[in-house]
Amino acid sequence: MKLHELRPKPGAHQPPRRLGRGHGSGRGKTAGRGTKGQKSRTGGGIPAWFEGGQTPLHVRTPKLHGFKNRFRVEYAPVNLAKLSGAEKGSLITPDVLVHDGLLRDTKLPVKVLGNGDAPAGVTVHAHAFSRSALDKLQAAGSAVQRISWPEGLPVDETTEISQTDGAAPAKRRRQRADAAVEDAEVAAGDAQAEESAPDEASAPAEEAPAAEDEAEPEGESES
Repeated sequence: MKLHELRPKPGAHQPPRRLGRGHGSGRGKTAGRGTKGQKSRTGGGIPAWFEGGQTPLHVRTPKLHGFKNRFRVEYAPVNLAKLSGAEKGSLITPDVLVHDGLLRDTKLPVKVLGNGDAPAGVTVHAHAFSRSALDKLQAAGSAVQRISWPEGLPVDETTEISQTDGAAPAKRRRQRADAAVEDAEVAAGDAQAEESAPDEASAPAEEAPAAEDEAEPEGESES
């Protein structure tokens, strides 16, 4: 094999079509473009965005109208009205709600809302609770347990539930940051108070020797 013997694979190179070379070629006269019209002209054609005159997609698509929250958590809501028929001492979990037909499935985390009367003496396991639902369940003597998603394990954050109202993670982070700033301000105030306290305590001690010096001449006059 020599360099001048190299050839492309058969069929790799096709000869170009010869247009407008008579009827016998099959591509003569109008050269396959049809008769008249925009697409038959030189330089003519329809842009890719053209949709026949209707409003094109890039125009009818909304622009700069708000945004989509990346941290939004979509819940499957369950009102207390659906739980009001539960017997005292029963355990209510997302699986129980699906079994009883109160939920379609467990693909989304469950959030208990406060519409309706709360059942008395039950234990409710859910991923989030609204403020009104917590108040009603506590008033009815029911226990509340927040569980993690998607593991479904108990979460020991009772104080966080009451403070954040089952909020999304982004909202809880903001609230924790605000609490941290408040704690830092309180600590700074305490430090300033401690620094000023020694100065006030040392002032009377400095005045005491002066009072003793004033008392000495009186003792000498008596002697």
